[in-house]
Amino acid sequence: MTNDLARWQFATTSIYHFLFVPVTIGLAFLVALLQTAWYRNEGVGGPKLKRLTRFFGTLLLINVAVGVVTGLVQEFEFGMNWSAYSRFVGDVFGAPLAMEGLAAFFLESTFLGLWIFGWDRLPKRVHLACIWLVAAGAMLSALFILAANSWMQHPVGYVMNSHGQPELNNIAALFTNPTFLWGYVHVILASLVTGALVMLAIAAWQIRKGHEVESFAFAARISVIVLLPVIVLQLFVGNKLGEVETKYQPVKIAAAEAQWENCQPCSFSAFQIGGGKNDKTPSQIIPIPHLLSVLATGTFNGAVVGLNQLQKEDEKKYGPGNYIPDVFIQYWSMRIMAYIATLVLLLAAWGGWLIHRGRLAESKWFLRLSMWAVLTPFVMNTAGWMLTENGRQPWIVQGLMKTIHASSPSVSSTDIWISLVAFVLIYIALGAADLVLMLRYSRKGLPDEDGGESGASAGAGGGAITTPALSY
Repeated sequence: MTNDLARWQFATTSIYHFLFVPVTIGLAFLVALLQTAWYRNEGVGGPKLKRLTRFFGTLLLINVAVGVVTGLVQEFEFGMNWSAYSRFVGDVFGAPLAMEGLAAFFLESTFLGLWIFGWDRLPKRVHLACIWLVAAGAMLSALFILAANSWMQHPVGYVMNSHGQPELNNIAALFTNPTFLWGYVHVILASLVTGALVMLAIAAWQIRKGHEVESFAFAARISVIVLLPVIVLQLFVGNKLGEVETKYQPVKIAAAEAQWENCQPCSFSAFQIGGGKNDKTPSQIIPIPHLLSVLATGTFNGAVVGLNQLQKEDEKKYGPGNYIPDVFIQYWSMRIMAYIATLVLLLAAWGGWLIHRGRLAESKWFLRLSMWAVLTPFVMNTAGWMLTENGRQPWIVQGLMKTIHASSPSVSSTDIWISLVAFVLIYIALGAADLVLMLRYSRKGLPDEDGGESGASAGAGGGAITTPALSY
């Protein structure tokens, strides 16, 4: 019971935190693109691009502020609820986390501060470099976190010491881990998709309201221009990541298809009934021949080992126990992620066609759908993490430590219940505050060149908030 509650608590905080991380990474990159456009076009159109940069920069700051707070809780949870895990993997897991704090986070936060207070004070080229370094710092932070997480998925570059604990002896292996390389690219692309869809939704709303149409049409075009190639590349990278996981975590892939028996070639079911732990003969609806072979092995007739066979192999290697993750979560997480990504691809292709025709700001249906599409990346990102983390169970470190042995023995169920309820209530409050601030600022017009909200836009968007840090 205690272990399950600890898992629920960490899952809650992790999923909540990862709602903000992709927005930060994606928006930082897009704001840097907007400021670059302003820097290169200081003449005609320059003031509008500057105001556009300030507008989306404010939304970036709101998201960073809440995201940092939610991320700090996870570090404390390692010591509070997962002390056995922390002692076991500290000599490996601590290195990339220390790098993230000392290098990436300091880089991001330092240059974010310089960017906030450097408007019209720093030379324009230096100020532009600051926002690009913020974007680089956000991506670098994800790099170190993903390196640590990927080691849990596929441990490499370590030796077992005399106490039976892993010690890092090859840091290069940590950052060349195939699970890390493809997983990191996957997360960065997902973040760019998230940032692009957030910017597109806000621009679409402003265009529909008739606010600064020319400026927000430019933001919408930038969003689509980033979104279209990124979502195409994301589908390719997701496929390659599936091949890597088939090699190193075959149970994860087999569970994602509810594939209980060996197959070659293997079909992919668009939908199925049954297939869970107590039903090993699912009824496949719309099976797509050979597609699972392609996704899992990269070949048209590739073989996929079934869950029954993998269970027998793991029992022989690790001893008695259940080594199959929750098949229902795996199956539907995979499909939610893939199906929504396909819809985003169609939306991006539609937007690209409208840009080509010069009608992006005139298509009412595209603008309406773009506003609602802002929800899709958060669902995709959550499904992706559930697929990744649930698929590793029952291991917290693949092949080395089971989750059941990783929690703190001195922490009671009552302790976790109290902190879990407290965290949920605090996170609901933080989420509500973030949503209110993001909606309020995104509905305002562009600020004037001094950083305040323009008079006409203030009338259209509601009362002005004059917090210095947010209005520069």
